[in-house]
Parts: sequence; C-alpha cells; structure tokens
Amino acid sequence: MMDTIFFILSKVVQFCIEPLNWVIAFVLMGLLFLSLRKPHLCKRFLVLAVFDLLLVGWLPASELPLRAIENLIPKAALPNDLNNEIGGIIILGGAISGEQIAVDRGEISIHSSAERVTKGFEFVRKHPNLPYIFSGASGRITPRGISEADAFKQLVQEQGLNEAQAHYENQSRNTYENVLYMKPMIQELGAKDNAGQLKPWLLITSASHMYRSVKIFKKQDLPVLPLPVDYQTANRLQWTEFNLVDGAQNWHDVVHEAVGLLAYWITGKI
Repeated sequence: MMDTIFFILSKVVQFCIEPLNWVIAFVLMGLLFLSLRKPHLCKRFLVLAVFDLLLVGWLPASELPLRAIENLIPKAALPNDLNNEIGGIIILGGAISGEQIAVDRGEISIHSSAERVTKGFEFVRKHPNLPYIFSGASGRITPRGISEADAFKQLVQEQGLNEAQAHYENQSRNTYENVLYMKPMIQELGAKDNAGQLKPWLLITSASHMYRSVKIFKKQDLPVLPLPVDYQTANRLQWTEFNLVDGAQNWHDVVHEAVGLLAYWITGKI
C-alpha cells in the first residue's frame, strides 16, 4: 500500500514541477485576474507564461542539468571475456509502448529511448549463452493492455533471438521495483566467482537514468556494470537552438530523475 502511495505521489509531484506545466497555471491565473478586472496582475502572469515558454524552448537551459546527470555514470570498461566475467544482461523498461497501442494495432512501438532495446538486442545476439532479463510493467498509474515485458517478449520472438536465456519481470512500476522484483531472479540465474560472490550483470538503461539505477542496485547488494545509452546531450551546448518539443522532453527527464533521487533518498531506497 505504501509503495502505491509513493508511486502516485511521485507522479503528482513531477507533474506539478515540470516547467511546461507551469504555463497552464500562469495562463489560468492571468485569465482569473482578467475576469476580476485587475489587468496589471493579468499582464504579470502572462509575462511569466511567456518567460516560462522561453525557458523550456531555449535548449541550453535544459541541456545543462541533463548533461550533468548523464555524465554522472560513465560507461564501464567491459571485460574481454564477457561470457565468463559477467552473470547476465539486464535491460530496464521505459522504451517500449506496449499497453493498449500494442493490443489495438497488433504492433510493438519503440519510442525515444529505443537504444535500451537495440543495445540490449546487440549484446543478446553477441552473447547468446548469457541469461538476460527485461524488467518493466508500466509507468502509468492506471495501466492498460499488455505490459512492457510482454511487449519485449514479442519483439524477442519477432527478431528470432535466443528465447532459452530470456527472462521477464512484468510487475514493476518504477526503478526501485525493477530492482526489487529482479533480485531473486539475478541471485538464482547469475553465475558466481571463485569466492562465491555474484558476478556483475551488464546494466543497460538511459544515461540520464543510470545514476539512480546503479544506486538502487548497490543498495540491494547487486553488482552491475553500467552501460548507459540514449544520450540526449552532446559535449557542447546548443546556444542558439530553440525547440519547445526537445526542451520539454529534456526538462521532463531532468525533473523525473531529480524527483526520483530525492524521493528514494528520503525513503531510504538509495
């Protein structure tokens, strides 16, 4: 019950503090003061709405914090003999549009974080003897249709990948639950070294999501080798670029990670 409350509350907080959503509040406040015949206050809130749009659309404003988050965890140096040095491959959900779209259209769609899937497929093909786990059900408060894990299973079949080593976790709603529900699977499937310790698993997820993910795995005493993908920023900022769509997505990623890190730190999950 507490995990469900935590999940819903994190979604509400994120919605409330995403900059693009403030525009709606500023415009509504402007209209309210206009109806109350207070044009000076109306103008102030409309100016705030315009400033907020500029903040969202001017890409360096969002790229700077997002780049900092993406750079927190570099790519791990992978061992030469990957088959014998790691326990398996973990692919975190967040890239597949399963749910009702997959049911209605009969096709699995992969959205902006597609590299989680494509990089996962690359390593599964190169190392068919390693077990791999895809983790993810739905990030929605009210999920519909099939889970992400079930959608990934369909993609594995369509791509003709080795299904004998495939394992799926289809209950988790967030990163903490990803790790929590995978832990028994990792402990059962993972190979151990001479000292009886679990060998690290290769962890594939978005660069902006990697820091929080690694912290949770460490908290659960599960060793991982981070392989961040889906970078959204370059080494140089785009000082003259203005794009509301890209800016809104960048701010969404920044706020999502900031809220997640704060919430997990407060609740002792990291």
